[in-house]
Parts: sequence; structure tokens; C-alpha cells
Amino acid sequence: MPYYITYGEFQKQMTDYYRQAGKRMQFTEMTDYLYRKGLLKQTPEIPNVTGIFENMSDDEFEDIIDSFVLFLTPQIPSTSSVVETDIIPHKRDVFVIRHPKFTRPNPHTHNFFEINYVVRGSCRFTFEDEISTLQEGELCIIAPSSKHDILIDDESIVYTIMLRKSSFDTIFFSLLSGKDLLSYFFRKILQDDTSPNFLLFKTDQNDQLKPLIRNAMVECHRYDNYSNSCCINWINLMFSNLLRNYSESMQFHNYHIGTDFSVILQYIQHHYQELSLSRLAEEFHYSEPYLSTMIRENTGYNFTDLVRRLRLAHAIEYLENSNLKISEIATQVGYKSTDHFSRVFRTTYQISPVQYRKQHAHTEDTFNPFI
Repeated sequence: MPYYITYGEFQKQMTDYYRQAGKRMQFTEMTDYLYRKGLLKQTPEIPNVTGIFENMSDDEFEDIIDSFVLFLTPQIPSTSSVVETDIIPHKRDVFVIRHPKFTRPNPHTHNFFEINYVVRGSCRFTFEDEISTLQEGELCIIAPSSKHDILIDDESIVYTIMLRKSSFDTIFFSLLSGKDLLSYFFRKILQDDTSPNFLLFKTDQNDQLKPLIRNAMVECHRYDNYSNSCCINWINLMFSNLLRNYSESMQFHNYHIGTDFSVILQYIQHHYQELSLSRLAEEFHYSEPYLSTMIRENTGYNFTDLVRRLRLAHAIEYLENSNLKISEIATQVGYKSTDHFSRVFRTTYQISPVQYRKQHAHTEDTFNPFI
């Protein structure tokens, strides 16, 4: 049987307990504590939330959040492995909450994606056995099966978005469908459930981002036939905003390979025309054999094949979207000889650059070199 309490009252009880007893509780532990104290209601009082949320200050929107109702089920033990059915409401693809403050540390994993956006202040972020600080304006996408924890020890504000994996695949991967190397890499790594990883966006308090998440949160606390679809659309807009403005500066962290590899990929992406393995190794202070192995293990391609695919990917774009001569395209993508470029193109795609241009003139195409 579910019980009910407002966000504001739940956080007040959590804060009071911490300040009076000097101890912390996990969310489920506080639920049981409130149940034993008789502070949970059996009938919800759903607020009628209205307003132009993007124009509100953080404190004004905090008052809105405080009025939202939590649906709680007592006597569920704390666990280090959370499944989406335990926390994402039935028939919802997305659930957005304000992360509770003063919780007991509890590194955990789950089978859904978690996105944390620091609205104000900062929070402690534990990822596997590494501890860092997420600062105001930063947004972190944590992949399933990644052991992590978020702790807030002051009046900082963090919004947490929980997204079913199936929905994440539909919403985010359909947007992250660029033909460039980084898009390919992030799609590949986020689909790998066996390796803990996260993406970090430094948004510098993007004025467009916060209203999108606010509206998604409000939709999560409406209960009509349109709220789930509306929430998905707000999150879709959030992802579009992130990728439009920060796709080239987002940071990837994989627990097993560290953060450097996405930087290496960005360097390859920007210097592929005349880049050699020796120059790349010198730039990042790795030995050539080690760097070659790293590239192959994390992209599925050796260095030479990766550069070739990048050159041809950009050549395809020129063939489809420009009137440049074949010789000019060859030069633009790093080939010193037009004949060499044409041979490589024909060997790879069984068609000449000239024939490809004729076939794809004035048509939409879904060609992707990274398949």
C-alpha cells in the first residue's frame, strides 16, 4: 500500500534528523522512519501546479517542488542494486526529482540511466572508488551498471533524471547519430553494460537548459494521459540542447581506461588530414604500440583504418553537399593524390567518387562510415 508525503516535508524531516541526531539515512530508511512516526498520509493531496517556470528564480521553483507529492512504500530494504521498477513509476519512461540532501552514503548500481544536473552549489560524486565534485552548471549522465553515489551536504540543489534504458536508447542515441568519430564512440561505449562509464557536460548555467528540466519535472508530477509524452519531449529538447552546444567539449570517463581517450579522439577528429601515429603518440606522451592498442580496443579499428574512415566520411559530406571538384575534395580530406583518393574510395565502397555524387545528387542519405 502506498503512502504519501510532500517533497518539502520529506526533506525537512531528513534535514532535522541529520541536525538533531548527527546521523544520516538513506531514502528507504527515512521512509520507514516516517512510517513509524505516523507522518505519512494515506490519501495524496495533488497540487495544481501552474506558472511560467522558466521565469522563476531557483527559490521560487523550490517552493513548487516542495508541494509535489512523493509516493512511498515502507519496509523496502536499502540495496546496492536498484532496478527501474523500484523507482520509476509504472507507465513512465522518465522520472525527474530533486535529489534529497543529507543522505547516508550508499554507492549503488542500477539498470537505468541517471542524469544529475547541479542547479546551484555543488555535490560530491562517487564513481566506482573515485571521488570528485560536480559543480554548478555541470550535467552528468551515468550509464547503467556503474557504481556511484551523489551526496549533498548543504543547501545546494541537484535535479536527478531517471530514464529507462529502452527510452534512453530511443531518445539519446537517435540524437547522437552524427557520422563523426565522437558520436560513434559515445554510442558504442554507452551501450556497453559491462564497463562503468559516464559523460560530463559543463554547461556554464545554460539559460535554456534549466527551464527544460523544470518543465520535465512538473510533467512528472502531473497525472493525465499526456504527461509522460510531454516529459519525454522536454528531455528530448534537453538532449538536443546539450549536443548542439556541448558535443565537442563533453568529457567521457570510463573506469577502466580513464578520461584521456575522448580527448585523443577529439584530437584525431580535428587533425586527421595529416595525422600520423607517431605524431599522435608524441602529442599525448604514449608509446606507439600502447596508443595503437588503445585505439583498436576502444573503437574496433586500427589507427590507419580509423583515419581512412574519417577522411572518407568527410569526403562523402563534400560529395553530397558541395560543388568542389574531386581533386579539391581529395586535398581537403588529406590525400595528396586524386588518383590515390579515388582508388581508396572505390576499394572501400565499390563505387567511384564521381558515381557516388551522381547517385546521391539532391537526395537525403543515411550513409554512416562507422558501421
